[in-house]
Amino acid sequence: MARPKCNFQSGFSYHITTRCNNREFRLTRLECREVFLYAIKKAQEKYQFKLYALCIMSNHVHYLLEPKQPEDLPKIMHWLNWYTAMCFNRMLNRTGHGSTSLTTSFWEKRYHSTGFANTDKRRALNTLRYIHANPKAAGIQQGFFYDFSNYGTHDRLSSDGITQWHLAFLLLGRTLSECAARYRQFCKKYRPKPKPEKRNHWGSRFLPSLKNKGKKKSPGQMSLPWDKQRVTEDTEVQEVAEKFIQANCYNPAVPGIGIREG
Repeated sequence: MARPKCNFQSGFSYHITTRCNNREFRLTRLECREVFLYAIKKAQEKYQFKLYALCIMSNHVHYLLEPKQPEDLPKIMHWLNWYTAMCFNRMLNRTGHGSTSLTTSFWEKRYHSTGFANTDKRRALNTLRYIHANPKAAGIQQGFFYDFSNYGTHDRLSSDGITQWHLAFLLLGRTLSECAARYRQFCKKYRPKPKPEKRNHWGSRFLPSLKNKGKKKSPGQMSLPWDKQRVTEDTEVQEVAEKFIQANCYNPAVPGIGIREG
């Protein structure tokens, strides 16, 4: 069955989720995440889109963005997935035949996209909070501050050089400080929905034993030869990554400090 054609509209924001192929944990390395931030910066220069929210997890990425032209969204995602797959496959010593093969060997073929009007304040705030709450909901953070999401720019009103504030955030108060305080309280009220229980079915006890046989570690869990080809030695990559992390981590003076309570 053919995939239904997306109806892209002007004045809409799009919540996009893209996952690593087979949901493998390929974004665990700091170097990969730094290059990812650099790739987003390059994509913005190329397509001039607005990025309102970002969260880079270990096997998927969330965006909330608004393309300059509605029809640019597929071009943006195609370029981002192609560019990052090319970089990551080189860093992880992965090979493929052709750009399409390289992209699909790293990312799932399809990304998930949901759009809504920028005037829908409630939807925008709920989406912002959902993206920023991902690390907390996954149990890897106690608070909302996270080195690779842009929650910090909303809480501390800092600038990371990549993202900007959505209109819905700016309408929370009469001053920026009031907007930040109200968004902080809004986030504290977040309660993640419980995941559905696994249902037993025929063969459910037999399948796990098959899956565990010959199971290989994903590239993100392997010991990798970074010294042979370290992409992040590029000073431009480091500058983009350091600015983003310092603007969003728990303690701006110590980037990359890991898990801390926000």
